[in-house]
Amino acid sequence: MSFGFAPHPQVSPPPSADPAARLSRMLEPAEWASAGIPLLRNPREVVTGLHDRHRPVPSTAIVAVLDAHERVTASASFTELTTAPDGWEFRNVLLTHLRRVIPHDLRLRAPVRTAVLLYCREGEPLWTETDGAWMWGLRDACTLHGLRCGAYITLTPDRWQVLGEGRGGRRPRGSPSNEPVTETRRTAAGARENRRTTVPAEVPHPAANLPVARGRPVARRTTDGTPEAHRQTAAR
Repeated sequence: MSFGFAPHPQVSPPPSADPAARLSRMLEPAEWASAGIPLLRNPREVVTGLHDRHRPVPSTAIVAVLDAHERVTASASFTELTTAPDGWEFRNVLLTHLRRVIPHDLRLRAPVRTAVLLYCREGEPLWTETDGAWMWGLRDACTLHGLRCGAYITLTPDRWQVLGEGRGGRRPRGSPSNEPVTETRRTAAGARENRRTTVPAEVPHPAANLPVARGRPVARRTTDGTPEAHRQTAAR
């Protein structure tokens, strides 16, 4: 009789070192286009907003969750360096960051929120094997987190491009600070966001702008609540 421990049911087997298996975990543009990925109504606004929040540098990935009105409810940025892109590994890292910034929607019958991925890299905005692995990982991570799989966007030195469709544009201008931000953060409409902000200018107290009547003494109250002017009159 032998004893052992059963593997945890949520632990997936390690990815195969076989190049053929790794290549099977990526999606080509034609497969992505036929997957029914919902189109962004305003991709430029989404790209600009994520760029301003995270200021990505090459090899930075930004995963963001959008509500029904395409407002960013949560986002996370991180750097992922790899020489052999594997969709299985990308799926795992995306799940890790999604779980940190937003609860899953697995109890819902149908997804109500959409996850999009923006990947900053060098080169041309044409499809690469790395892009295909990110596409595979995003689609799988969305399924495991109860989200709708949204657009995959590449950000190259000159422009951004929504892969699988023809929309793209110039890269957004850099923010005043060139320091990259690659920390996990949560955003929401009207909620507090961990962003660098400037100190607001001092606003004068409203009472400072009130007119003061001249020629009449202003009555001051003492600690017992009696107007000081009245007490002086009584003492006379």
